[in-house]
Amino acid sequence: MTSDATQTDTTQTEQAAYETDRLRDLIEGARVVLWDFDGPICRLFALHRAERVAAELVDWLAGRGLHDLLSDSERDSLDPHVVLRAVDRRRPGSDLVAELEERLTQEELRAAGSALPTPYADPLIRTWTAVGSRLAITTNNSPRVVRAYLQGRGLTPCFAPHIYGRTTALHLLKPDPHCLNRALAAMGSAPAAALMIGDSTSDLAAANDAGVPFLGYARNERKGKLLREAGAGFVVASLEPLLRLLRGR
Repeated sequence: MTSDATQTDTTQTEQAAYETDRLRDLIEGARVVLWDFDGPICRLFALHRAERVAAELVDWLAGRGLHDLLSDSERDSLDPHVVLRAVDRRRPGSDLVAELEERLTQEELRAAGSALPTPYADPLIRTWTAVGSRLAITTNNSPRVVRAYLQGRGLTPCFAPHIYGRTTALHLLKPDPHCLNRALAAMGSAPAAALMIGDSTSDLAAANDAGVPFLGYARNERKGKLLREAGAGFVVASLEPLLRLLRGR
């Protein structure tokens, strides 16, 4: 007679095998891999805090007499992109937006010097390149920041020239699929032959709109819950299983 504990162990083993097979199918079908930057590749604001950057952008606007340009919730935001988008909505195409975007880029460049690599990201990137997949960055961060970080890690050859980041057309930031579509067009890839690795619901929405399969990366349960609730079909808490599967090809 089979005990409940044995049945539970068998069920868990079968479930783990099923999840591994799903993950293998997902990554082996990808001829092009589109990476979000801040999250899957590194924690850009690990030490140079995003909250402080957002607050400094708000203070800079206030110092120019533009305190009322933001709502209360926007002024209290912990995300500098929220501040940037809000100003762009009210002053689209203005010198103010261009100056604010440059200030954010400079803060991101400072942050890149203390960014923490996501565990297993570097060897996964190199391994994926070695097995013949082509990689691109599709991010809301400045491409200048991405290039600076990749150069410091010796990863530039794995991506160059396919780095698609923030432009002055801020309305085209993710969740708009613009940067994904640029990457696909430049690399001559059909959406179904690509894979997007992202850690936010805006990454998921952009991938869905572009028709690209999505793999969620969540370094904590809160992020994982948000992705799953938004409809992500596959979310991993570590990149290690991807690396193991690629090396086992």
